[in-house]
Amino acid sequence: MKKFFLMLAVAGLSAQSMNAQTVYESKNFDNWYIGINAGVNAPAKGYKVFKNINPEASLRVGRWFTPVVGLAAEGTFRFGDKPGKFSKTFVKSTNVSLLGTLNFSNWFGGYPGQPRSFEVIGIAGLGWEHIFGCDKTPNGSGEKNALTSKLGIDFAFNLGAAKAWQLYIEPNIVYALNRHYNNRVKYDIHDAVLGLNIGVNYKFLNSNGTHNFKIAELRDQAEIDGLNAKINELRADVNAKDGQIAADARTIADLKAKLAECEARPVQVVEEKENFLQPIVIFRQGKSVIDPAQYASVEMIAKYMRNHPDAKIICRGYASTEGNPELNQKLSENRALAVKNALIKKYKIAADRISNEGMGATDKLSDERDFNRVTMFIDTVK
Repeated sequence: MKKFFLMLAVAGLSAQSMNAQTVYESKNFDNWYIGINAGVNAPAKGYKVFKNINPEASLRVGRWFTPVVGLAAEGTFRFGDKPGKFSKTFVKSTNVSLLGTLNFSNWFGGYPGQPRSFEVIGIAGLGWEHIFGCDKTPNGSGEKNALTSKLGIDFAFNLGAAKAWQLYIEPNIVYALNRHYNNRVKYDIHDAVLGLNIGVNYKFLNSNGTHNFKIAELRDQAEIDGLNAKINELRADVNAKDGQIAADARTIADLKAKLAECEARPVQVVEEKENFLQPIVIFRQGKSVIDPAQYASVEMIAKYMRNHPDAKIICRGYASTEGNPELNQKLSENRALAVKNALIKKYKIAADRISNEGMGATDKLSDERDFNRVTMFIDTVK
């Protein structure tokens, strides 16, 4: 019998290792269940079986650690139809057991992702029995307590879409190990009872959203290799971009250094001088009509433009500072326009070669007030 328990332990450990990588990790409060069962028991040998059938009922609380291996605690009440030779109460005895459970269907067939509709589950464990109101045991030893061992097979049916309910039929045998033989532990068919129970278990909801184990969604090696290749490709791109960023940073640093060098250099100011032509046309105070004596200057500008076909000039009119500034602005514009019209109409100079501007009143051209009432000429090509 010791060899049998050792075999179950080794089988459980091997089954657990085979299933550890196939389902999601089970949290502390996952895969618990509670159930009740009821049935009958009778002496295994040495008594008139059918005259010694007694009912019994049990409460069972358990947990599955893997789809194959579990552990359960069970409390059993055995009843008698009336007080008798070995018991003075209606409840003949109680037996509290700690049972290991082994799902043979999942062990040999693998876990398919949810419980099968029908499963075969082995149970085995040790317990402690107490006999109520006992006068004496069959051999006259007078013992009221005993170490027990239970072996059984559950033929289980998982019900419902969620497989939360489990109905099972359980034939079993319970040995009283040390009731006789001077408390020596010994399996003896003469001191055992056979039982047949029908029970129902309810499996509590798990953290994975189901009432049972859930298969982990594992990736195949080809997909993992593909992801690793993509990661390596992205790393190469990042390294290349890091190199480009470093090169750009060096370029920016060089440009900043050159900019600082340029800013440190002395600024060279180049003054652009306008090309004023020497002839000027002088006007009388408050007038914008060219005096006959002033046409000599206009003719000199016309001759200059004929000698220089590419030349283009601006006629700039000025006024002296006395008087209203708005009138002076208008007067300067009219003086420039009068000279322009004379060049076009009298001397036949193309109009697109001449432009005019009124500069308003000024006293900067000359200290003499009369010499500020003029039109001057600028060659814009030179």
